[in-house]
Amino acid sequence: MCQEVFQIAMSMDLKSVEMQLALQCAPLITGARISNMLMIDSADESAMRVILRASGISHFRLAARNEKTAFLLFRRSLLEAYLNNSEALDILKKAGYEDFSFGKILLRFKKRYEAYLNDEHKQFPHEMGLLLGYPIEDVRGFIEHNGCGCLYSGYWKVYRNVPLKKKMFEDFEKAKESVIQLLAEDIDMRLILEIYKEEPQQIAV
Repeated sequence: MCQEVFQIAMSMDLKSVEMQLALQCAPLITGARISNMLMIDSADESAMRVILRASGISHFRLAARNEKTAFLLFRRSLLEAYLNNSEALDILKKAGYEDFSFGKILLRFKKRYEAYLNDEHKQFPHEMGLLLGYPIEDVRGFIEHNGCGCLYSGYWKVYRNVPLKKKMFEDFEKAKESVIQLLAEDIDMRLILEIYKEEPQQIAV
């Protein structure tokens, strides 16, 4: 994030649901990604649902701890198609998944994620990278190398095609700057979502 936009963000209510959506999910909002994780105060869950209504962005509640709730936000048709890729299915199979319908994948991941957070399972569910739409080559590389030996690290650890991933990360930062600037101009997040729904960017996966 450039210094100018950073200063703008610091002058705004960082705890608001709209700002948290901008900070955590701008690439999804603008169409540069197919999914994002969102962590918000549990008390703001209803406000988030109102904002996302009719936006084209779905949400799935993953876990709640210490008055914070984690959600997976996603464009369903795109994420569903991504998870149906044979390489993604292979990673899920190796992680113990047996039912590969979209809903069952989400529910299985939710159970594994909650078990990890509750110290019931020591192994982090690395298939989260798939749910977040990371390039399969990087998800596979992370799993095979136990998170070590990456070639570059940004929004995720990169194991192949560094120039492309750097460009993607730059685009994600630009998305964040754009959404924050729109909020700073008093444009409602629901209108921002509508704007990008009508003029989607190229999705990067």
